[in-house]
Amino acid sequence: MKIGKFSEINKLSIDTIRHYMSLDLILPSKNGTQYEFDEACQKDLEDILIFKSMGFELKEIKSIFYYKRLASLTPYEENEYYKEIFKNKYEEIDSEIELLLKNRAVLEEKISEISNKSTVAKRKIGIDIKVLSNICCVKCRGDLSLVDGIIENNQVINGKLKCDCGEEYLIDDGILIVDTIQQEFEEIKQTRIIDYINNTNSNYLDNMYKGHEILYKNINLEEYENKTMLELGSGLGFFLRRMYEHIPSTSTYIAVDHDINRHRFLKSALEKAEEKKNIVFICSDFLNLPIKDNKIDILFDISGSSNYGFENEKFLLNSLDSYAKEKSELIGSYIIFKNFNKGSDVKECYRKNFNKSFIKDSINSLGYKERNEFVSDLVDEGGIYEPYFQKGEKVYFYIFHGKR
Repeated sequence: MKIGKFSEINKLSIDTIRHYMSLDLILPSKNGTQYEFDEACQKDLEDILIFKSMGFELKEIKSIFYYKRLASLTPYEENEYYKEIFKNKYEEIDSEIELLLKNRAVLEEKISEISNKSTVAKRKIGIDIKVLSNICCVKCRGDLSLVDGIIENNQVINGKLKCDCGEEYLIDDGILIVDTIQQEFEEIKQTRIIDYINNTNSNYLDNMYKGHEILYKNINLEEYENKTMLELGSGLGFFLRRMYEHIPSTSTYIAVDHDINRHRFLKSALEKAEEKKNIVFICSDFLNLPIKDNKIDILFDISGSSNYGFENEKFLLNSLDSYAKEKSELIGSYIIFKNFNKGSDVKECYRKNFNKSFIKDSINSLGYKERNEFVSDLVDEGGIYEPYFQKGEKVYFYIFHGKR
C-alpha cells in the first residue's frame, strides 16, 4: 500500500512515517518514485509503537532492530534478549521515578514556603512631599500647589498639582500623570516578563543582562546618598529592579515612562519589596518633564535615547540637559546598528541616532568625560518584543559611564 493509506490505517501523520523511514526503522520497498508498505513494515511499526509505550527512545529502538534483523535469533535467544533489555529499561525508569518523586517533594516544599510568604503590598508608593519642591509646571515652569491631596506617610497618593497659569496635573494612586499614550487600561501581570524572556533571542538577552551588570558594577551607589536620579523610560523595570535594594534610602529615584500601565505594574511589584525606597513615578513624554532645571545628579539613559531616536532626529539628551546639574553623572546604554538593510525599518533621517560615533560626540558635547565604556557582542535577532531590526541587520549595545 502507498504511504497515505499506511498512515491513515495506523492513524499517524505522513511526516511521522517519513521520520521513521529516515531512521531506517521502517523499510518499505520502492516502486519507481512510490514507496510500497507491506506486512513487514506494519510489523515494524507496531513494534516501534510498543517499544515507545515502554519508554524506549527511537535511537534505542533502532539498536534493538539492528539486533533483531542481523542476529537471526532463535526463539530462546530472542526471549532472553528482550528479557534483559526490558529489565534494564524497568530499572532505568524505576530510578527516574525515584528521582522524580524526590524532585516533587522539593518542589512541594518550595511552593509551600513561597505560598506562606506575604505577597500583599507592604506599603504604598506615592510622591514624597519633599519631592514636590523639585516639580514644576510643564507649560510655564512655575511652582505647583497641591489640591485635594490624600497623604499617607508623607507621600501624596492622590490629588492634583495646580499652577497659577491654569495647568493642573493628576496624581493617581501615587503616579504623577503629565501625559500618557492613548491606551485602554491593561493589567500587566508577571507573566509578561516571562513571556518577554521566552520570546526574545537568548543572545539578545545575554547582551542586555551583561550590559546591566557592567553598569551596575561600575557605579558606586554609596556615592548616591542624598542624590536625585532620573531614569528615562523605566518600562517594566529591568534596570531599576537590579538596582533597587542598593539605592540609598536618602536618595530619590525618578522613573519616567509614557505608558501608565507599565508604571502601575512596576509600582505594584516594588510595593511588595522588603525595603522602602523613595521612587517617584512620572507618566510623561520625555520632552514634557515636570522637573525643575538643575535638579538631577545622575541620569540613567538605558535605551531611552535609542527608543526616542526611532522617531525623532534630535539626540534626546540635548533636549534634556537643562534638568541635569552642572556636575552630574551619565550612565547610558545605546543601541548601535552595525549595518542597515536597504529597506530597513529605521528611516534614513533617524539612522545617525544609532551610530556610535554620533552618540559619543553628542555625549562629549554635553561635557561628560568617559570613565568607563563597553561594547557588547553583535546580535542578529531580537524577537517579537524587539522587532526593530530586520534579518540581515546586526546590532550591539554601547555602554557609557561618564561625569562632568
